[in-house]
Formats: sequence, structure tokens, C-alpha cells
Amino acid sequence: MGQQAIKVEDLVKHFGKGENLVRVIEGAEFQVNKGELVALIAPSGAGKTTLLMMIGCVEEPTSGRMWLGDEKVYDNRWLTKEQRKIRREKIGFIFQAHYLIPFLNVIENVTLVPQTNGVPAKEAEKFAMELLKYFDIADKAYNMPSELSGGQNQRVAIARALANKPQIILADEPTAALDLDRSVSVVKMLKKIAIDQNVAVIMVTHDEAMLPLCDRILKIENKKVVSEAVPEGSRHMI
Repeated sequence: MGQQAIKVEDLVKHFGKGENLVRVIEGAEFQVNKGELVALIAPSGAGKTTLLMMIGCVEEPTSGRMWLGDEKVYDNRWLTKEQRKIRREKIGFIFQAHYLIPFLNVIENVTLVPQTNGVPAKEAEKFAMELLKYFDIADKAYNMPSELSGGQNQRVAIARALANKPQIILADEPTAALDLDRSVSVVKMLKKIAIDQNVAVIMVTHDEAMLPLCDRILKIENKKVVSEAVPEGSRHMI
């Protein structure tokens, strides 16, 4: 077993009250280790994004316990008032839309979070350039997002998610807007990142073609989270 990056015990999420109560997750229990790329799948409306946002300390659970790394962050209540600080320091988010800031160039987008965290500009820029080289877009560092293709912008968004050197990357449908070849390259990139940077990556996806590229599958079934192996005979795709 690798080092624990995320651990969840008896996590529950309800919305509303009384007659309007909607039970989304009932007692989720799972662990994700550093170096793992885990797919999160479920039918539409079954709570995939809600679960991701709870792990990301954006959405408050109803009850349960949650650890990020060795730190217990939630035990039937937040154990810190600094959820935003945890998000900034421990977690990188990647979304279906890249959400790059249109009036900042590529390198300014990537250095924004580290500089907000107090990293000196020169140091932030040096690491940002390393990331852009890693993603083969260093030549676009001073271009505006509008001058890049969709696939290039998604790579910049992934670089931005890594800029704060997170322990955990949460990717919500990162390939939904891409064709099959680009989708495969993004997922392979996420797997490479998991190993190279020793981070845990959870990727929400509805695309079954992406599952063979992952280490494991988490499935929301009957409001519980179950862990499954990747389909047999598919590992050769990696």
C-alpha cells in the first residue's frame, strides 16, 4: 500500500430538510493513496461532483470523518476554519472547462495560486516554466488563453493545478470537451503526474474508454462508494 492521501469514513451528505430531504451519499468509506489515479463513476445526479467537492473542502459533509494526508480535516464538523487554506495548499482542481483567466497570459495563470500562497514571484515563475516544459507548452508561456487550442488550454489548466505542489488532484470530467486521442493523452498525463509527483488523482468521468488507463475505479452505487478493479486485459493500453 502507498502512503495515504485521502481517507473517508462513514461520510454522509444530505441536501434539504424534512419532506425536501435528498440523501446523496450514505456512509462512504474509501482510501486513495499517493501515486494512484482513481476514476470516480456513477449515474448522472448520483453525487460524483458532490463527493469531489467534499474531498476538496468546498462542500461541507452532513457527517462522517475525512483525512487529507495524515491530517484529519473533518470529524462531524470542520476541524479548521481554514478550509480555503487547505484547498490552496493541498489540492489542485481541474475542471471540464479550463477556467483560465482570459486577461492573464499562460504563465501568469499558472503562477497565480503559488503567489497567493506567498511564494516569491521568481520562484513561482521558475516552477511554472518547468511545468509548462513538462506539458510541452513552454513556447506559449506569454500567449493569452484565447490564442491557444482547447487541448493546449486544458494542459495549462493541469499545470495550474500542479503549481501549488498539491498532495491531491481532483479532476471533474477533464476530458469531456476533448476528442478520444486528446482524452487519452490527458488521462495518461494524469497517470504520469500521479507517479512522478507522488500525488493522488481522483478523476470523475463518464467515458468508459478512460477506465483502463486508471489504477482503480470508485463507483457510487445505492448512495455508497464501492471500489472496483480496472477491467481485466486492459492494462496494456497504458
